[in-house]
Amino acid sequence: MGVVRRTIVIAVWIIGAIGLSSAISAQNSDDIDPTAGQGVWIDIAPPFSRGLVDDVLAGLDQLAQSTPSDSRRTVVLAFRESASDVQTEFEEALRLARRINSPDYRRLRIVAFVDGQITRHAVLPLAAVERLMLSNNAVLVGFDSKQDSIDETVQAAYQAIAKRRGLFPESLVSALVDPDGELVRLTTSDGGRPLVTGDELQSMRQSGDVIEEDIWKASGEALSVSAVQLRDLRVATDVIATGRRDDETTAQKIRESLASRLDLRELRPLATDDGASDRRGVLLEMIGSVTTAKSQRWQSNLNATLSGDVNTWLVSVDSDGGSFGESMGLAGWFASPTPPLQRVVGFVPGRAIGDASIIATACKPLYLSPDAKLGGPGADSIQPEQVADQRELIELIARRTNRSAGLLMGLLDRQRQVFRYTNKSTGRVRYATQQQLVDDADDPDLERDRWMQGEAIDLSSGLTAEQAVQLGLADGIASSLDQVAAQAGLPAVPAPAADRGIVRAVESIGRRQGLAFLALMIGFMMLSTEMSAPGLGIPGFVSMICFGFFFWVQYLNGTAEWLELLALVLGLVCIAIEFFVVPGLGIFGIGGLLLTMLAVVLMSQTFVVPRNVYQVEVLTRSVWMALGGLASTMAGFALIRYFMPHLPVLNTLVMEQPDAQLIDQQERLAHFEDLLGQTGTTMTPLRPSGKARIGERVVAVVSDGQAVERGATVRVIKVLGNRIVVEEAT
Repeated sequence: MGVVRRTIVIAVWIIGAIGLSSAISAQNSDDIDPTAGQGVWIDIAPPFSRGLVDDVLAGLDQLAQSTPSDSRRTVVLAFRESASDVQTEFEEALRLARRINSPDYRRLRIVAFVDGQITRHAVLPLAAVERLMLSNNAVLVGFDSKQDSIDETVQAAYQAIAKRRGLFPESLVSALVDPDGELVRLTTSDGGRPLVTGDELQSMRQSGDVIEEDIWKASGEALSVSAVQLRDLRVATDVIATGRRDDETTAQKIRESLASRLDLRELRPLATDDGASDRRGVLLEMIGSVTTAKSQRWQSNLNATLSGDVNTWLVSVDSDGGSFGESMGLAGWFASPTPPLQRVVGFVPGRAIGDASIIATACKPLYLSPDAKLGGPGADSIQPEQVADQRELIELIARRTNRSAGLLMGLLDRQRQVFRYTNKSTGRVRYATQQQLVDDADDPDLERDRWMQGEAIDLSSGLTAEQAVQLGLADGIASSLDQVAAQAGLPAVPAPAADRGIVRAVESIGRRQGLAFLALMIGFMMLSTEMSAPGLGIPGFVSMICFGFFFWVQYLNGTAEWLELLALVLGLVCIAIEFFVVPGLGIFGIGGLLLTMLAVVLMSQTFVVPRNVYQVEVLTRSVWMALGGLASTMAGFALIRYFMPHLPVLNTLVMEQPDAQLIDQQERLAHFEDLLGQTGTTMTPLRPSGKARIGERVVAVVSDGQAVERGATVRVIKVLGNRIVVEEAT
């Protein structure tokens, strides 16, 4: 019985344990975090500007807030080499490192992945992460005493960040920030391999326990640490073979490899992560030539979006340029977004050439379509002096967007010859002209010796999308706006910035060069027809419209503002022709009225075709405004005509209308009014006309209806111009 009782008790315990385990499992299945096993990838490239650091920290804040308190989410900060020759400011690197180490991100496991060369202050945030993973071509480069001066405060900050996390050895950090120090990997008699510097290095050399020295850094040189060396130090946990990072397929493979090593299901970019992005955008399409009017309208439309919840601008640039000054102003504006705006994303679907290239490259990130062209000759002829005058602004744009100032200036100045330079001691790459390389150096010859000149970069004809990405002037290749919006973290392509629909419709016509040449051909045909016929008619009016259209497209860049003005001027000219040249109600009068009404409508309304009651009311008001304006013009002409002859001074400018009676007298060949009532003698019989001598003159006369014989006495009873009527006197 005892055995049976114990068996029953054990069975009850087993059943209870299974039930409890099932209940716990069921409860856990209800509480599964949908983000479990899913990491987030944040791609960043030095130099770290204020805007870039703000963007990264905003993403980390959102991730920390969306992660449950009882779990931790893996975030990979992907540091990649930049083509920019601008360096990271210490303050921004320190701000990023401190926040990574702060308790605010205790729900995040922050991992760094380094691909390529990371230099100077950009290395500091790496010392703050929990885990470091490297590509096989990763290199960390410190400071060079020939060009850098690191004070004790900066060195102390580096040591404090590294000590808090404990990932980087103190000696390695010291060698990174102390250009004059040595760093040596020793092999001692007891088999140890310490990495030492400074006083510790001198002490161990004097102890006699050193068997072998591997010098990593000599005094006065910059420390350059490879991926293999960092893995041997156990600073890095993994080294991964990588290919070209601008290839999206290769980048996806890298993320998959990292996810596998981090025990994650997948690594998704921050921009496509559901919980990490709260971006609301607006689309601006910069199409056609860059003009002052367009620039002002674009800025006005974008500024209006900042009053709402928009934090991202998506700018599509397809332009030949046209105004270097306006393009530089827009570029400086795009490169320095201010809150609530977080960033300006660029896309070039066709080409951004001439001065439009600086607008596109000021957007960060910038994506190009596979067939896009960046740079090359454009609508505005940019002189080298203009580029030199804008050097400070171009360098500011380069710092804000992490691009090479030398390459940006080379895109604008076709005569500038830009070379690829490689630092002989650090391997850092810089793009500059021969003069630009030594412009800021105290000793030009020494600075020139530090760099090895490579091949010239041909920017005169522009760059393909692949070339622009390789040079760091673009951040990726995208085939459509939908893909760009997804990369930017937007749920879809945003709505266009508020603009008059009629303006977009008109300017789409103005961009069609084929229509302009067709109008020119029709204009010459109509002009020939008009010249072959007398007067002014329909062919002359059509010719004027065609020539005006060609002038608007080719010279006035097809903008809606110029069309409004051109239509108004032509309309008033046609009305004046109708009034003063060919009076009546012909083609010039009707056409002038229509052109004037078109100008008023373009200036007044914001739509092409009315689609609701409000738009119908606006259209009606615009038409009545046009008619009222024309009526006022006609009334003005009438009042001027009436009052001007009676106003002092002005009346001298008016020709008075001649008296009808005076005109009649002036047109007569002779005057016979003085003969009225006089008597005379007929020289011939009057049957009823004839001649008579009246006074001293012999004149032709007409009797009053009766026959009068020769020699009879007659009296003049009526004079009508040259007609003299007489009767026989009794």
